[in-house]
Amino acid sequence: MRLVIIAGSIAMLLALLGTPILIRLLQRRGYAQAIRESHDGINYPEHSGKKGTPSMGGLAILLAVVGGYTAAHLVTWTPPTPSALVAFFLVFALGAVGVADDYLKIFKQRATGVRARTKLIGQAAAAIIFALLVLRFPDDEHVTPATQAISFIRDTGLVLPLLLFLLWIWFLITATTNGVNLTDGLDGLVSGAASMTFAGYTIMSVWQFGQRCSEHLAPNCYVVRDPFDVGVFAAAFAGACFGFLWWNTSPARIFMGDTGSLAIGGGIAALAILTRTQLLLPLMAGLFVLITLSVIAQVTSFKLTGRRVLRMAPLHHHFELLGWQEVTIVVRFWLIQGGAVALGMALFYAEWVGK
Repeated sequence: MRLVIIAGSIAMLLALLGTPILIRLLQRRGYAQAIRESHDGINYPEHSGKKGTPSMGGLAILLAVVGGYTAAHLVTWTPPTPSALVAFFLVFALGAVGVADDYLKIFKQRATGVRARTKLIGQAAAAIIFALLVLRFPDDEHVTPATQAISFIRDTGLVLPLLLFLLWIWFLITATTNGVNLTDGLDGLVSGAASMTFAGYTIMSVWQFGQRCSEHLAPNCYVVRDPFDVGVFAAAFAGACFGFLWWNTSPARIFMGDTGSLAIGGGIAALAILTRTQLLLPLMAGLFVLITLSVIAQVTSFKLTGRRVLRMAPLHHHFELLGWQEVTIVVRFWLIQGGAVALGMALFYAEWVGK
């Protein structure tokens, strides 16, 4: 447990102490994100007070995650594992896509950032490479970071051919990253919700480590590779998001930008795949799924009927236009996320007890 505690604690401190340094650096250079304003009959929530707030805060999160994970391994003098390294690859590849998007928003003052097609291509490339990597690096018992089987709480009997597996992993990663990205519209919403998700995966990974089949040949043991180190990775992310929340909560001193939201989405998707809990992801990322569904419902309704089901999508902006205060929306959405994560963990534990 030392690695988990060290990684989470140091990542939190690095984010808490390092984010204000990044804020000052960005403010001195005038790196602030463009804010959408109402025009041509299109009404956006009133966010003019956020003008001048620096973005790209995701850099602080990423550095804190790496710092926390690395420090834990240096203190205990243990090497990183292939599972964590491929997870870091995905996070930084998607973070790079986010940096490109934030660059256009900040330097070119283009509120929409990178074109959707370009962003999807970048996400797809990162996802496909990750999918190929997780099928490699077997351990002494020939267990790889992931298999071609679809998993729920452990691998199921449904094994996909390689092409379908690549498409499945691409879907999981793209859906998760875009869900987090869509949710990142209010101060502290994503950083608070993601902290809960990463904390849940930390507990699940540590539990899998204690009940892994290499140590316990029982019907309910888990066939997973590097579960403890995956937990260290999750703990570092939980700590980093929690520390960043201090500066990101309303009124935000800094936005995480796409650099943060895409990297966080990649981290969540990687954990679902590495812990063999892919179909549990809709609960572990419950709020992000809800926000995504609100956008799908809005677009589908408008295309089929010409009418909108919400005043504005994503869902949190609908409540803003109804007159809800930003802090009220964020806290209530945190409660939704907490309930979803708790239900996901309850199902995870119930499956083990029922074996």
